[in-house]
Amino acid sequence: MKDLVNKFLSENDKSAIKARVRAAEKRTAGEIVVMVVSSSHHYPLANILGGILCAVVFGIAIALISGLETMWHFLGFFALSFVLCNEIIRRSFFLKRLFVTDSDMKEEVEEAAIGSFYKKEIYNTRDHAGILIYISLFERRVWILGDKGINAKIDPVVWRGIADSIVAGIKDKKQVSAICDAIDRCGDILEQHFPPGPENPDELDDAVIIGH
Repeated sequence: MKDLVNKFLSENDKSAIKARVRAAEKRTAGEIVVMVVSSSHHYPLANILGGILCAVVFGIAIALISGLETMWHFLGFFALSFVLCNEIIRRSFFLKRLFVTDSDMKEEVEEAAIGSFYKKEIYNTRDHAGILIYISLFERRVWILGDKGINAKIDPVVWRGIADSIVAGIKDKKQVSAICDAIDRCGDILEQHFPPGPENPDELDDAVIIGH
């Protein structure tokens, strides 16, 4: 599967997002991290399932067209078709999505976002007011996680609303403006509950984190 992130954000886009994060964080003691990944999971079962279904169809079609309709011939056609179809589906995000359920994608994105939250140590800030904006392109989903300090003050529905606005912006091919608007909204929330003190250190890197 091709790397979707390089197509999704140019270097100028990444710089613009970084600048918006930096500007938002000047208004608050909190931290905002944007992470974009091509996919939250490899979904190997989708490759297998898609490969099997396509191989059955192609195996039967080839057997009928060739006139070689014995079970052994079919198994040979099936095996060759499975190897080819499995590889094609593995490399094509469009075809792979046909064999992955929405519930599986939602579960994998949530799990990957939580894992990234801890792996990138977004929890490890002075006021526990870090926010992760996690964008997974293959699944076309966005997950926003706030640390316990900010989550104690904000209804989780707020994060869902911001995430949905990013998804809508991506569908309209306005991903950069949608992400920047989301950063501003997160900055407004953090500013209200965690205003900057006399010292306002930048505890986390402002650059967009790129994953695969």
